[in-house]
Amino acid sequence: MPLASDTVREITALRVRYPQPRSAILPCLWAVQNELGYLSAEGMEEVAAILDLAPSEVQAVSTFYSMYFAQPAGDHQLLICVNVSCALRGADAIVDHVQSRLGCPSGGTTGDGKFTWESTIECLGACGGAPAMQVNHHFHENLTPDRVDGLLERLRAEPRPSHANGQSVGHVAEALTVKAPSSGPHPPSAETPPAPNAEGPPADTGVSDPAFPAPELPLGEHTEMPGSRSKRSYTKRGSRSAPRKRPRPNAGDL
Repeated sequence: MPLASDTVREITALRVRYPQPRSAILPCLWAVQNELGYLSAEGMEEVAAILDLAPSEVQAVSTFYSMYFAQPAGDHQLLICVNVSCALRGADAIVDHVQSRLGCPSGGTTGDGKFTWESTIECLGACGGAPAMQVNHHFHENLTPDRVDGLLERLRAEPRPSHANGQSVGHVAEALTVKAPSSGPHPPSAETPPAPNAEGPPADTGVSDPAFPAPELPLGEHTEMPGSRSKRSYTKRGSRSAPRKRPRPNAGDL
């Protein structure tokens, strides 16, 4: 089954956006998964054809990351962190509670197709709000069994997200449609921010700053600045006399 025209247009726009087509594999795979709910073999082959890459290159990227699904997934994806910080704050109890409520093990999908959940995520980077869970690319922290129950009930009533950030695929494709950059330097615009000042001591450019004038020295004193010393003059000594030549010994003297 071929991809939708909006998805194809988004993938084509992503190819122009990146200097190398291979750099666009990750967002292109997201476009396929946002439409199908998982990465089908036909969808990855179509991505490879648009990016002019070998299908094996696209498939290798899809199997490296756990955020891509090789099989059809539920409408909502739940990822529960079980790393040290979350484990110390009760992540194991949250995992047991979610498994009991959804009735399927980690990595499975509920019978109604609403949820796919996983508890093998090592870290979500939300240690300050442990235990934490990621739901459809949104973090939920400081979890308790009651909070998890309320979240699951709310998600059951919500439709499947049309895109990772809540936008439709067509809207994203329109936003990604960019023109190829023209060659040559670009003139600075009024929106170009000024270059930040480098940290550290100011360089000695020889120009005095009116805000910090140089101190006046009393007459008769002299301060020698680095690099201001004139070239030393050396008194030329008398030329060294040429070395005397010693007579060569005779063979009979040896």
